[in-house]
Order: sequence, then C-alpha cells, then structure tokens
Amino acid sequence: MEEQALDFSDYLGAFKRRRTSILVITLSVFLMGALAAWLWPATYKSSATILIKEQDIPPEMVRSTVTSFASQRIQAISQKVMARPNLLELIDKYNLYQDERKRLTTEQIIKEMRDNISLDLIDANVVDPRTGRPTAATIAFQLSFSGENPVQVQKVANELMSLYLKENLKERSEKASETYEFLDQESNRLNKEIADLQEKLATFKEQHANALPELQELNLSILNRTESERSDIDNQIRAQEQTKIYLQSQLAQLKPFGADAVLDPKTRLQALRTEYLRLLARYSTDHPDVIRTKREIEGLEKETGLVDSSAEQLKQIEVLHGELGTLRKKYSPEHPDVVKLERQIKALEQSVESSPAPANLATAAADNPDNPAYIQIQTQIEAAENQIRSLRAKKEDLRKKLDDYEQRLTETPQVERKYSTLQRDLQNAVARYQDIRLKLTSAEIAQELEKDSKGERFEIVEPPILPEEPISPNRPAILFLSFVLALGSGIGYAAVAESLDSSVRGSKGVASAAGAPPLAVIPYLESDREKSRRKGKSYRRAAALIGAIIIAITLLHNFWMPLDVFWYKALRKADVVINT
Repeated sequence: MEEQALDFSDYLGAFKRRRTSILVITLSVFLMGALAAWLWPATYKSSATILIKEQDIPPEMVRSTVTSFASQRIQAISQKVMARPNLLELIDKYNLYQDERKRLTTEQIIKEMRDNISLDLIDANVVDPRTGRPTAATIAFQLSFSGENPVQVQKVANELMSLYLKENLKERSEKASETYEFLDQESNRLNKEIADLQEKLATFKEQHANALPELQELNLSILNRTESERSDIDNQIRAQEQTKIYLQSQLAQLKPFGADAVLDPKTRLQALRTEYLRLLARYSTDHPDVIRTKREIEGLEKETGLVDSSAEQLKQIEVLHGELGTLRKKYSPEHPDVVKLERQIKALEQSVESSPAPANLATAAADNPDNPAYIQIQTQIEAAENQIRSLRAKKEDLRKKLDDYEQRLTETPQVERKYSTLQRDLQNAVARYQDIRLKLTSAEIAQELEKDSKGERFEIVEPPILPEEPISPNRPAILFLSFVLALGSGIGYAAVAESLDSSVRGSKGVASAAGAPPLAVIPYLESDREKSRRKGKSYRRAAALIGAIIIAITLLHNFWMPLDVFWYKALRKADVVINT
C-alpha cells in the first residue's frame, strides 16, 4: 500500500475522532499542574536596605583605625552573624522550621536557614580618594530572609538587621580599642628602651669622658698648645743653661772673698798663690817675680796661718781646661800658648794635691764668700739652676700631659664607633617613640570618634516590612506551563494513536488500499437516536466549557490576583491605550 499524503481534512478528521481523548488528557494534565500550583507552599521575603555612611569628620582631620574595605567588613560581619549559636537562638526565639525540626538534623536546619538568608551588596562607581581613579565601591547592602510565614519573615529579617548593626559597632569599637592598647603598649616599651639606651650612653660617656668624639677638636687643640708650651720650655731651659754657663764663667773670674784683695790677707794670699802658679808656668823658679811672689806668700801664711785655696784652684783648673780645649782646636800641641796653659794647669793640680786637707779646706773657703759680686753671680747661678729644675719638672708634666692627650686621640675612633652606635640606636628609638605617640594620639581620637558614632557606620535606609505577596511559587507561570504541557500531551496522544491505527477511512483510504478510486461515495445517514445523542453531547460540551471558564476565573482570583484588582488594572491599561 502506497503512503497516503495527509491534508488539513485528514488532520481535522483525526481531531474529531480523538477529541474526547485529547480533552480528557489535556484536562487531566492541566488539573494536576493547577493542583501543584495550588498546593505549593508560598514563600515570603522581607528585606532591609542598609547604607554604608561615611564618617562625619573628614578623614584628613581624623583618620579612623578601621581601614578595610566595606565589602570585606560586611562579609566578616556576615560570618559572625550567621554563626551557629546566633541562628539557633533565632530559630528557638521565633519557633522557625517546626516541621523540619521533626525530621531534619540541626545541621540541616542551620544550612536551610543560611540558604534562606541572602546578602546582596550594592556597588557604585566612585572616585578613590587615595588614587584619584574611578573604581567600584560598596555603598550599601540588602539583607533578606525568606520563609513561609510573612510575620516571622519580617521579625527574623529585623533581628538579622539588628545583629548586623550591633556587630558592626562592636567590631569597630573593639578594633579601635585594640589599636589603642597595642600602640600604648608599644609606646611604653619604647619609652623603657629609650631609658635603657640613655643609661647605657651616660655610662659610656662617663667611662670615656676624655675620648668622646665631640672633645676631639678640643683635645687636638690642647695637644698642639701643650707641644708649643713644651717647645717654649725647651727654649727656656736652653736659655737658662746658657745663662748659667755665662754666670759660671763670670763667677770664675771673680774672687769669692771680695774685689779688694789687698785689704784681705787671706784673699790676698789665695790670689798670690794663683799668681805664683801662673808665674811658675811661665818662668823658672829663679825668676825674680817668682821669688818675690813666693816670699810674699810665705809672709802672708805666717800672718794669717794656713789658708786653703784649693777650691779657687779647682775652679781655676776647670776654667783653664776650657781655654785649653779652645786653644787645641786652633793650634797644635806644640804651640807656646798651649804648652804654657798645660803647665799652668799642671802646677795648679800639683798645688791642690799638695794641700794637707784640700776637700775640707776648700769647702770651708768656698762656702763663705764675702765678695758681693761673687755672691750675686752665685745667687743668679742658683736661681738659674732652680729655674732649670722647675722648667724640667714642668716639661715632664707636659710630657705626661701630651702622652695622655695622644692616648685620648688614639682611642677616639674606637670610642666614636661605639658612641655613634649608641647614639644611632637612641635616635632611632626616639624617632619610633615619637611616631608611635602621634599614632597613639590619632588612635585615641579615633576611639572617641567610634564612641560618639561619628565614624563610618551602617544606616538603615529601608527597614524590613511585612511582605504582602509571596515571591514564590509563580502560580500563573505554573498554570501556563501546565496548560501548554496538557495541550501537548493531548495532541501527542492523538498523534501517536493515529500513527498506530491501521483503519481505512474515506475515499482516499479506499483508493490507497484498493489501488483505484471508488466508483461512488454514499454519505453517512444519521438515525434519530444518533441525532439525539449528538445534541446531548453538545449540551454537555457547553456545560463543560462554562465549568472550565468558572474554574479559570477561580484560579485567576486565587492564584494570580483578585478579580476586582484585575478589573481595575484592565480598565487602567485600557484607558492608557485609548489616551495614547
């Protein structure tokens, strides 16, 4: 049998044949969808909008201790609010999830409640004051709670909002207090560290008081001045020694017993003895001058007794030795002046050696001079010697002083290194302490800022309200989908039934089955009973249509909106359409 091409009359015929089944299936499926939409429990949602308000005092004047982003802080607060103890307290307080508590565990109930709480951040494009660039910042957030009971939903949402506000204030106050306490402890620690460093520095300066770096210039100046003083003392010592030598030469030319030896027999006797020795060095013993001088000496010795002139002779020997040294540099040893001077020295030395008690007598004679010029020069020599001893003692003191200051300058680099380290540590500690004190002052002001609620805070823009309509399920949508599904099910059933039905219907079916068109077509003649049955079906269909319209109106009134509201909305929309 060839495949028969279907046209609209065939589809219409199939619909007429299967209309009852289509209607039954369609109504059944639609009623099930409508029943599901009606029995699905309503879910209500109550939301609160909270604004993140900036602090009242400009941040340039008072900087807050809470510097994290608002979104981060909200998420942190959310974790604390949604902690298990808080949620259990809310569940017990408002008697939530009564049915679920009978069949679910506590963890499952907590999870369901967390799923019913929603937090939505509201961002806006703002200019970042730190970078000057546009950026997205959280300016508010919306907190919602969903449930089946609208009154409970509103109360729980209000409670959650209070917890967020309370937790925000608590967190900001705690952070401000923690910051202040930390800075205060750090300030006390640095203060103690500065005191310890100052004590160490004072002890170090006491131990190295003379070698501190700031005294280096002074020590160097004193060292140079001391060296100059020592050089002056050396010059003074040399000058005093030259003066002493000069005075000694002057003293050697004077007689300790006065300038007028004629009036003093003893002095005269000593002078004659010296002259006698000088004459012996020049002449022979038979020379008249020698004989005359010897006689005069013998006469004075008888008159004055034994007078020792060994001291004078020793001084004379010393002077002659000096002159002899000078002559030997100029002349040869055979020069007459040199020979004469050697003889004179030899004669004086023999005279000193022949003296019976030379040491005692000479001492006695030299210690009792009576020549004023001699005494004056001798005093000047003693003064020069005292001056020389004083200068040498002073020089020794200066040498010790120089050694001391050289030692100070030598130790200065090592002392400076340790001293600089201590000073640097102290300066760093003081700088950190000053910085911490400034931060501590700012933290104290920030703490007062939080106490007076002048800092960044949450402000309620829209409190939770009692929800008037549920947010789910969407009953009109469910009804529409149920209708589409029901219609599809009925039509699908008819299509499947027709495809499985192998009956021959109509002239096309006969022609397809026989392979030739029929000779004649006799129309169906309806009996009276069939006519009566057809009219009864028409009445039942009209009644079913009226019942369906009533059911639709009932569903519209119960699941979508009340009829009066629908009527007014329809009038308003029609008025708008007409006016436009």
